[in-house]
Amino acid sequence: MKERRKHLILVGCILAALVGVAFLAVPGSPVHRKPTLGLDLQGGLEVVLKAVPPKGHKLTSDDLSRSIDIMRKRIDKLGVSEPEIRKQGSNQIVIQLAGIHDPAAAAKVIGKTAVLEFYDFEADLTGPSVSGLAQVPIAKGSLYDLLIAPETQALADKGVSQWYLFDSKHIVRAGPAPTKAVLLQSQIVQKPTAAGGLGKHIPKDWKILRVPANTVVVSCNVASGNCLSSQQLTTPRGFYLLKHSDNANNPIPEMTGRELKLSGTRADIDTQTNQPVVLMQFTNKGKKIFHTITRREAERGALVCQGQRDTNAVTQCAQHFAIVLDREIQSVPYIDFVRNPDGIPGDNGAQIDMGRGGGLGEAKKLALVLQTGALPVKFETAERTDVSATLGKDSLTEAKKAALVGLLVVALFLLLFYRFLGLVAVIGLGIYSAFLYAAILLFHVTLTLPGFAGLILTIGVAADANVVVFERIKEEVRAGKSVRAAISAGYSKGFHTILDANVVTAITALVLFAVATAQVKGFALMLLIGTVISLITAVGATRAMLGLLAGFSWFNKPRFMGAQGQQTAKWLQIDFMRRRYLWFAISGAILVIGFGALAVRGLNLGIDFKGGSQLTFKTPVAHTTGDVRAVMSTQGYGDAVIQGRGTAVNSDQYKTFQVRTKALSGDKLTQVSRALEDKLDTKAPGATTVSSSFGRQIAKSAIIAVLFSLFLVVLYIAIRFDLKFAGPVIVAMLHDVLICIGIYALLGREVTSSTVAAILTVLGYSIYDTIIIFDRVRENIPLMRRASMATITNVSLWETIRRSLATSFITLLPVGALFLYGGATLKDFAFALMVGIASGAYSSIFIAAPLLCILKEREPEYARRKGEIVTKRGLEEAMEESEEELAQEPAPALAPVATVDGPAASAAAAKREQRRQRRRTRPHGRAR
Repeated sequence: MKERRKHLILVGCILAALVGVAFLAVPGSPVHRKPTLGLDLQGGLEVVLKAVPPKGHKLTSDDLSRSIDIMRKRIDKLGVSEPEIRKQGSNQIVIQLAGIHDPAAAAKVIGKTAVLEFYDFEADLTGPSVSGLAQVPIAKGSLYDLLIAPETQALADKGVSQWYLFDSKHIVRAGPAPTKAVLLQSQIVQKPTAAGGLGKHIPKDWKILRVPANTVVVSCNVASGNCLSSQQLTTPRGFYLLKHSDNANNPIPEMTGRELKLSGTRADIDTQTNQPVVLMQFTNKGKKIFHTITRREAERGALVCQGQRDTNAVTQCAQHFAIVLDREIQSVPYIDFVRNPDGIPGDNGAQIDMGRGGGLGEAKKLALVLQTGALPVKFETAERTDVSATLGKDSLTEAKKAALVGLLVVALFLLLFYRFLGLVAVIGLGIYSAFLYAAILLFHVTLTLPGFAGLILTIGVAADANVVVFERIKEEVRAGKSVRAAISAGYSKGFHTILDANVVTAITALVLFAVATAQVKGFALMLLIGTVISLITAVGATRAMLGLLAGFSWFNKPRFMGAQGQQTAKWLQIDFMRRRYLWFAISGAILVIGFGALAVRGLNLGIDFKGGSQLTFKTPVAHTTGDVRAVMSTQGYGDAVIQGRGTAVNSDQYKTFQVRTKALSGDKLTQVSRALEDKLDTKAPGATTVSSSFGRQIAKSAIIAVLFSLFLVVLYIAIRFDLKFAGPVIVAMLHDVLICIGIYALLGREVTSSTVAAILTVLGYSIYDTIIIFDRVRENIPLMRRASMATITNVSLWETIRRSLATSFITLLPVGALFLYGGATLKDFAFALMVGIASGAYSSIFIAAPLLCILKEREPEYARRKGEIVTKRGLEEAMEESEEELAQEPAPALAPVATVDGPAASAAAAKREQRRQRRRTRPHGRAR
C-alpha cells in the first residue's frame, strides 16, 4: 500500500507538470513562450571572426572582451533582436544574428576594424601625379595599374612592404603578403604537379608586383565623387599610393581615429546642400593637429594660386584633407584659403560629405562604425554562413517532419513488440516529449538544425531506456516471479545498466559541447538535455505507471506482458565464442577494404576542413548544372564544383543546387549571390565561407574530442566495471569509427563538421549495447561459479541479444526518418549515425564480448575452467542454472517480497525441482 501511494503521488506530480507544460505551450496563456529558432531555421547570419594582432602585440582576453563590447554596440544599433556574441577558443569571436534581412551589410559593419586616418592628401601623395607647385593626383583604375606604374616600380626598388600576385587578366590571385616567400606559400599559387603533389609553379603570364616600403594603397569609389584625378576614370574604383610613416615627429597619416571624440560623432543633413553628412568632433589634441594641417593646406593653396582669389581659382588650387576609413577614401573636403587663410580651428569639428553615392542610411552606418570606436585588433573572417528566410523555413519544415515521423515509427515498434508494455512506453515517450519541449522553452535553448538532429536521436535514447527495463521485467516473469515483483526487480537491476549507458552518452555530449564549433554545439546541448530527461521519464514516469497497474489482477498475466515462451529464439542460441576468430576476420576484411578506399580515393573533405565557400539555393524551375556553371563562369569561378541535389527532373535537371568554390570575400560573395538571383531567379542563396585555417582548427578539435572521449570512457568503465572491461570497449569504439571512415572513403561522401559530430556521438552511443552485455557478464560471473568464461559470455549474450538488437533497431528508426525526411544537411548527419549505430550493434556482440572473454581467460581462475561446458547440452544447462539462480534471489528491498499462488507458480516450482534432480545424477556440464 505504501509503494502504491508513492506511485500515485509521482503520477500526480507528472500530471501537474504536464498541465504546466500546456500553459507554456498554449498561445494566450499568461506564461506562454515560443521556442527560439536558430538562424539556420529562420534565416540570418553567423560569422566567426579570428583576431589577427599586429606584430609585437600579444593578444589578450581584454582585447577580445573590448572587441565584443564594440561589436555588441554596433549590432544593437542595427536593431537585431537577441543577438548572440561569444568568445570561441583563445582568438575567435562567434556572432549569430537570426532573422536579419541583409546579412551582407551586417557582416560588413560588424567586421570593420574602423581604422580611421586623416591625410594631408596632396602632401602625402606619392606615385602617379602631375607635378607642379602642388601634386595633382592621377587615380589609377586598378591595383595592377597602380603597382606596375614606373613611379611605383622605382620606389619599390628601394624597399618593399607588401607583395601581390596577379593573373593574366590582372586579377589579384594572392596577397597582400609581407614577403615573397609567404606569397608563394599561398593556397591559390599551389597547383598540382605531374606527380600529384603540390608545386609552386606560377604561369608565365602571371605577375608578382610590389608595394613600396613606407607607403599604403588607398582606394576610392568613383560614383561617390571621392576620386580626385586629373584623368577621367572608366572603372568603378580608383587607387592611390600614399606615404605612411610611424615617425613620432612627423607621422603620416597626420591624424587617426584616436583623436576623434566618439560622443560627438553622428549622422546629419547639411543645411546648405541638403545632403547627408557625418559630423565629427575632435579631442583637445585632435583640435590642435587639425588646425595645424588645415593651416598648412591653406598656405599651400594660396601659394599655388599665386594671388588669384576668384571662386574658380580656389577650386583649382585648394588642397584637400582626405578622410580614410579602412584604407578607403570616405571624403576629400578642400580647404578654402580665402575664407580660412589660417586654416580651420578644430573646435567645431569636421564633417564627412557622403557624396553622390551615399544616402542617409550609408551616413548612419559610417557614423555607427565611428561611434563605437576602433577595434583593438584586426579581425579576419574565419567562417561566414548566410541563410535566407526561405531556406530556413524549408529546413524547419523538413526537421519537424523528420521528428514527427521518427516519433511515430518508434511508437509503432514499441506497440507491436511489447504490446501493453509498449503502450506504457509510448505514454512515457509522450511525457518525455512534453518535458523536453518545456526544457527548451524554460532554458531558452536555441533550436538549430543540428539541434533537431539531437532531438530526433534522443527519441531513440528515451525508447532504449524503456526497452532495457522491459526486457529485464520479462526475464523476471519467465523466472517465475509475480508481475509486481518482476517490475520491481526489473527496474532495480535495469537502472544500473541505463545509468551506465546514459552517463557515457552524456560524457560524449559534454565533450562535443566543449570543443565543437558553434553549429555542432546545438546538437550536443540537445543530446545532453534529452539524455537527462529520458533517464527521468524511463525510471520515474513509466515506473510509476507500471507500479499502479501491477495491483490489478488482469495485469498479472505473463502473456499480457509478452513474457511467455523462451527468452531467446533457438536460432540465436549459437556458440558465439567458438566462432570469435571468424568475427574478427570479417571485421578485418571490412577494415582492409575501407583502408584501401582511404589510400586510393582519400576522404572527400568538405569546406569545413579545406576552406572555401559553399552556396546552397533553390530555383523555381529546373536547371542543369551547366546553367549554374555559366553564371559562375561570368563571375570568374568556372572551376567551381556544382552539384544538383534532390530528385532529378528530366534526368539532368534539378531545382536544388550546391556550389563549392574557393573562399569568397564578403563583397565577392554578395556579388555572386546577386548574379545567381538575377540569372536563375533564386531567392537569397544560403552561403557558408570557411577559411583553411578554420578547417584545420575543426580537424584539430575533432582529434582532441576523440582522444578525450576515449580517456573519459576508459576511466568510467574502469571505475564502474574493471580495467579489463575497458580494453574491449575502446577497441570496439575505434572499430566503429574506422568503419565509418572507411565507408565514407568507399562511397565518396562529403565529410563535414556535422559528420565529425555524428562520429563522436557514435563513440558514446555504440557502447550502449556493449554496456548491456558487459553488465550481464558481470552479473553472471558470481552466479555461474563453475562455468568457463566462454560459457558465461555466451549465456550473457543469449540473455541480452534481444535487448541489444531491439535498442539498436529502435534507435535506427528515428535516425532513418531523419535520413529520409531531414533535408540535405541532416541526411549527411543521419547517414554517419546509421553507419555508426549498425557498426556499434555488430561490434558489441562480435568484437567487444569475444575480446573480454579472451582477456578474462588469461586470469588463473578462468584458465583452469577453460574447456568446461562446451557441448550444446552443457550450454543449455548452464543457461538454465543462471535462470534458476536468478529466480532464487531475494526480491529487492525497495519492494515487498511477493507470494504467488496458483497453477503457474506450482508449474514453475516443479520445473525447477526437475532441473535440480537431473543435475544431482550426473557430473555438472563437463564434456565427456
